[in-house]
Amino acid sequence: MSGAAGRVVALSRSGEHRFSKAPTDSVRLLEGLGVEGDAHLGTTVQHLSRVAVDPTQPNLRQVHLIHRQLLEELLEQGFALRPGDLGENVLTEGLDLLGMPVGTRLALGEAEVELTGLRNPCAQIERFRPGLLARVLGRDARGRVVRKAGVMAVVRRGGMVRRGDAVVTQLPPLPHHPLERV
Repeated sequence: MSGAAGRVVALSRSGEHRFSKAPTDSVRLLEGLGVEGDAHLGTTVQHLSRVAVDPTQPNLRQVHLIHRQLLEELLEQGFALRPGDLGENVLTEGLDLLGMPVGTRLALGEAEVELTGLRNPCAQIERFRPGLLARVLGRDARGRVVRKAGVMAVVRRGGMVRRGDAVVTQLPPLPHHPLERV
């Protein structure tokens, strides 16, 4: 999978803490901080529920990425969603984001991010569209929780990212560890 290539389909950001983000043609990623102009920018946690628990926690959720296949799957189940609706910053295609290990690096345009874990779907998704939470949070055949609402990353190299940019993966050294909720 190292060197696997995908593409940036859409980009979104919001300067306010709200569920969905507004689409944009490009974003600037700031090293160690996140998406310029986004409410989740910072070295420490910015998600309000996490700030309430411990505002000094490191921000492992600087950039939220979702694979286009999820939106297509949800459309087949009756949920027509647009880029940014689920609060993601980057919508990709051609990559199995959920199957990548912790520490995978993604070169996005001029920038590079490192995957830290899975987005943990919460009640906000259900408030946004009733019935949606059950579609992005389920269980596999062995009863383990399956989170499909995207992955989270930190910015390792800042730079511009534009719609249509290639996404190139670099796997971390072995042993690989699966993504877990963060």
